[in-house]
Order: sequence, then C-alpha cells, then structure tokens
Amino acid sequence: MKYTIDKQERYSLLKLHEEKLDSSIAPKLKSELITIHAEGVKNIILDLSDVKYTDSSGLSALLVGNRVIQEDGGIFVLCGLSDHTMKLIKISQLDSVLNILPTTEEAIDAVFMNELENDLKEGEDEG
Repeated sequence: MKYTIDKQERYSLLKLHEEKLDSSIAPKLKSELITIHAEGVKNIILDLSDVKYTDSSGLSALLVGNRVIQEDGGIFVLCGLSDHTMKLIKISQLDSVLNILPTTEEAIDAVFMNELENDLKEGEDEG
C-alpha cells in the first residue's frame, strides 16, 4: 500500500497513493488506521484524491477507521473522493455516517471545529 502521512499536532493526514481501494489494499489501510489511532492520534484526515475505484472491502476499512476514531471523541474525515467512491457511499447510505468534505483544507477546518466543540463540552461537564 502506497501512502504518505503528515502528522500534525491535532491530526494526521493520510494520503493514499493508490488507484483502487479494494480487497488488496483495504486490510492494510484498516490496520494502518488502527495503528495511527493506537499511537495517540485522535483525528485522522484520509485524502482519497488518487483513488478512482472503491469496493465494499474499501468501504469497510473506512468504516473501521471512522468507528475507532469516533469512539475516542475524535473526527475521521474523508476528502478528495472520486465520483465513483462518492456514489458507492451514497448507495450504501453511508454519506450520513461518514464525514466527507471536498478538500483537505476543509477537512482540517472540520478537525479544528470538532476540537473546539469537544473543549466546550468538557468545560460544560466540569462547570
């Protein structure tokens, strides 16, 4: 699996350099997302702008990443989705489950908004 990872203070940006997110890639992506989370990363942005084709095992990997991150109060954002991947997500009715934004810039903004909301909630809980 070819990818690059950009680790920032508040998030990690993982860019997949593959044309297909299918059964040959999905298990590696799943384990990478779980590993990144286990290393203490709360927010992950997954840039899929190079991915032209996704199948059900690819979707499964995305859902695993989403679940693991959200259980910890973080945010998992997908960006740069191809029309094919977007259609598959909509057909599977996962567009209401997954956080999907057009660009990495918007995804980064979403991470910061999520962090602010979490900070506000913590403040309310303490007060």
